[in-house]
Amino acid sequence: QVQLVESGGGLVQTGGSLRLSCAASGRTFSGNAMGWFRQAPGKEREFVAAITWSSTYIRYADSVKDRFSISRDNAKNTVYLQMNILKPEDTAVYYCAAGAPGMLWSRATLDTSYNYWGQGTQVTVSS
Repeated sequence: QVQLVESGGGLVQTGGSLRLSCAASGRTFSGNAMGWFRQAPGKEREFVAAITWSSTYIRYADSVKDRFSISRDNAKNTVYLQMNILKPEDTAVYYCAAGAPGMLWSRATLDTSYNYWGQGTQVTVSS
C-alpha cells in the first residue's frame, strides 16, 4: 500500500519556523517530482512548492518564495518543506503529493498533475 505521511506541523508564532516532512512508503518516489500544497479554511487547495526527482528544478508559489524551501532525500524517500518567517496567512493544512508518471514540469503547480497524496498536517500561525 502506497502511503505519503506528513509530519512536523503545529502551532507557531508569526515570524517563526517549521519544517515539514513527507515520508513515502510502499514504493519509491525517487523518480517522481514531488510537491507541497495547502488548503486554508474556506479556500481552495493551492500550490506551495515542487521539486523534480533530481532536485534540479524547483518552483515556488509567489506567496512563499524567499521564505520556504523544498528539498528531498531520495535515499530516505522523504521530501521536506522548510518554512521560515511564517505569517498568519500561512495557516492551512499542508499536503505533500507525488507527481504522476510523465508529469510535465510546466504543470507542476496543478494538483491534477499529482496522483498520490498524504493526509495532511495542520500548520497554524498565531498573530
